[in-house]
Amino acid sequence: MSSLNIVQYILVRSDLIKELQWPLGAVIAQACHAVTATTHLFHDDEYTKKYLEDLDNMHKVVLDGLNEQSLLSLQEKLNEADIKHKLWIEQPENIPTCLVVKPYPKEEVHRYFKKFKLFKGI
Repeated sequence: MSSLNIVQYILVRSDLIKELQWPLGAVIAQACHAVTATTHLFHDDEYTKKYLEDLDNMHKVVLDGLNEQSLLSLQEKLNEADIKHKLWIEQPENIPTCLVVKPYPKEEVHRYFKKFKLFKGI
């Protein structure tokens, strides 16, 4: 399977910027934490290994998670479908900020993300 067919979806809460007034850099850091944690958790996974073989051609899609409830609702659906992911919860505030799935073939996971729009931040 070509790494071009493998994608990693990242869902970031835009309300952190718009309503809670977090700096954009802090929100980007949340996504970085979540992606790093997901890569670590699933580093032995077949698709993760394939995805990381071609670093210059990784395909990530960053989507607007809107708010905490959006992330939690998606997490529930992913758990039901046994889709491996990491919900990043910022500490010590205990605030869910970002949800990232491990790399998957797009056709296996895109249906869970099609209702979300691309993340624009501001």
